[in-house]
Amino acid sequence: MKFNTKAIHGGQHDVDPAYGSVMPPIYQTSTYAQSTPGGHKGFEYSRSGNPTRSALERAFASLENGEYGLAFGSGLAAIDAVIKMLKPGDEVISTNDLYGGTYRLFTKVFEQFGIKFHFIGMEKAEKIEEYVTENTKLIWVETPTNPMMNVIDIKKAAHVAKKHNVLLAVDNTFATPYLQQPLDMGADIVMHSATKYLGGHSDVVMGALVVKDKELAERLYFIQNASGGVCGPQDSFLVLRGLKTLHIRMQRHCENGRKVATYLSNHPKIEKVYWPGLEDHPNHAIAKAQMNDFGGMISFTTKGNNFEEAIKIVERLKIFTLAESLGGVESLAGHPASMTHASIPRLEREKTGVVDSLIRLSVGIEDADDLIADLEQAIG
Repeated sequence: MKFNTKAIHGGQHDVDPAYGSVMPPIYQTSTYAQSTPGGHKGFEYSRSGNPTRSALERAFASLENGEYGLAFGSGLAAIDAVIKMLKPGDEVISTNDLYGGTYRLFTKVFEQFGIKFHFIGMEKAEKIEEYVTENTKLIWVETPTNPMMNVIDIKKAAHVAKKHNVLLAVDNTFATPYLQQPLDMGADIVMHSATKYLGGHSDVVMGALVVKDKELAERLYFIQNASGGVCGPQDSFLVLRGLKTLHIRMQRHCENGRKVATYLSNHPKIEKVYWPGLEDHPNHAIAKAQMNDFGGMISFTTKGNNFEEAIKIVERLKIFTLAESLGGVESLAGHPASMTHASIPRLEREKTGVVDSLIRLSVGIEDADDLIADLEQAIG
């Protein structure tokens, strides 16, 4: 089954046996009747499992070419479950340019429990091995990264992980399984903030994990159930609905992304454009090899690194909405230094390129000419 068909049918059973519903029903229930203690039809309590959530989890697994999917109440809840597999003294090697919420979870929550994190540039994946010790248990990769759009070679990272018997987890939120499938490149765990492209309509908060290995899935399922960071059936229904148009939405995100990135690259007031599809992107060749296209996420800086000017630009936008998040059908703009990455200390931010003039765009599926005209009037 090819991707466009899997987006609609992947992992799904035949029509609902009760009444023939084409879409899996919303099972808005907390518990399930049992004929005898332990005698049930596969579900006993909705924290442990819900038919609507299970349908979504099968869809997640199908799209990522995995065997097991898990749906969580948020992307951070999904990451939380992965790190809970570790114990005090364990070490994690992480991308240094990553979502601010991930950085905050690692440093403000898990470091106090004795887990050590190394934040490094992974643009040259060979560098990862320099930080591997006998205590390393996990390599955490985000590619493309948020917000600098750095691209990391997943196959090379997987080679290092396998060599040292270390788990490799890849945050695939920006690319989605439409553009890249990390499990096929050797990753052990794929993570998504399903709030973004998988849901696609800015109306739900959710996280996802997908794995191939049964033992690893069982460890994560145990943590999911024991910690309770699950999503509800209504949210599961909304994301399952969103997945059915992922392929056509991503096609337009990529088309518009290319046009907007090209426009910005030729603008006299723009210093630098960060988009993997540009030939001057440092790892364009890797992106071309491991991605099917380059997505709709773009970051750029204005000349002079002027904080006030960047704020004025995002405030003047009319079609782009100034807001947190990304990946919806509507275009969004953000100022990472004061929004999504404000939890990262300034000096650490600036080391990775998150300077005061950086603006991040989530290019939606509107008409590209309208988006460019909006940027033109805002930049001036």
